[in-house]
Amino acid sequence: MSTTLDTYRLLGRSGLRVSPLSLGTMTFGDDWGWGADKDEARRILDAYTERGGNFVDTANMYTNGTSEQLLGELTQGRRDELVLATKYTMLSRPGDPNSGGNHRKSMVRSVERSLRNLQTDYIDLLYLHAWDFTTPVEEIMRAMDDLVRQGKVLYVGISDAPAWQVARMQTIADLRGWSPLVALQIEYSLAERTVERDLIPMARELGLGVLPWSPLASGVLTGKYTEADLDHDGGTAGAAGTRKNVAASNNSLTPRTLQIADVVKKVAERNNYTSAQVALAWTLLNPGVTSTIVGARTQQQLEQNLSALDVELSDQDVAELESASAVELGFPHDFLNLPMTRAVTQGGLQIESRRH
Repeated sequence: MSTTLDTYRLLGRSGLRVSPLSLGTMTFGDDWGWGADKDEARRILDAYTERGGNFVDTANMYTNGTSEQLLGELTQGRRDELVLATKYTMLSRPGDPNSGGNHRKSMVRSVERSLRNLQTDYIDLLYLHAWDFTTPVEEIMRAMDDLVRQGKVLYVGISDAPAWQVARMQTIADLRGWSPLVALQIEYSLAERTVERDLIPMARELGLGVLPWSPLASGVLTGKYTEADLDHDGGTAGAAGTRKNVAASNNSLTPRTLQIADVVKKVAERNNYTSAQVALAWTLLNPGVTSTIVGARTQQQLEQNLSALDVELSDQDVAELESASAVELGFPHDFLNLPMTRAVTQGGLQIESRRH
């Protein structure tokens, strides 16, 4: 379904209007060896906003903080026109146990630093970046609510966390009248569909807009890698180095994902699209997805990716893509969908649900 950047969507259960493709700025800054310098970052941001894009995503330690700093400079004079999202959790001072994590001290200090870097007095959307398995959920939700009440943060969301913890947090927020989570940022692509088991259905049920990150599987779905690139020794556990290193360390570069990339290429060539455009367009077919995050190192890459909004995929195209990338939903989902299970719970009844 063709659309445009200025055909805005509501973010989760909020009234906030955002573009269907959001601009990821992990590529702003060359601290990690593969990003865009200030001038190219400006061209990328200008190209995005000139087409009506308004949703920009960063994090406290992307390119060691340079991403936020560049955005602070580049958004002057148009700050209020943009929805700026950032995240906290990443360790900012190695060796300091409280300079990272999900707890209140980490959150508050990270937000104060982000406000300075972004040269603004409020953050539109603050995410918890990654689950730390140690901080009580009540501490997180109360601290987020305090920041909203102070006006330093307008909306809150969560990224990279177990579905049952997110559901628990949302329930507590609702019961206590705290600010609810309105956004869920997760890895989602033709190469990573396991989130269709619980995370995406949970988000739809509880009012969180889904924002896929790495929709191109660290570049693998663009077709840039071949079997020769599988000899990568697993990559290193870090973002610095090369994009190939990131793909390897993310476990995105595997024999299976290369096979999926081949099918993406086949569908793209048949329809005169690029592989990237097809892979991005596919994510937007999921009704739970509000806005897919696209990153780019050059203005040309960005403009090619934004053209995914013009992609029209046939039923045959979608069937081929989903057959090649299918994952088992596992228990209890597969069990509950068995004919025997449905027969003993519903008999021959036809029940239409309008909830999703």
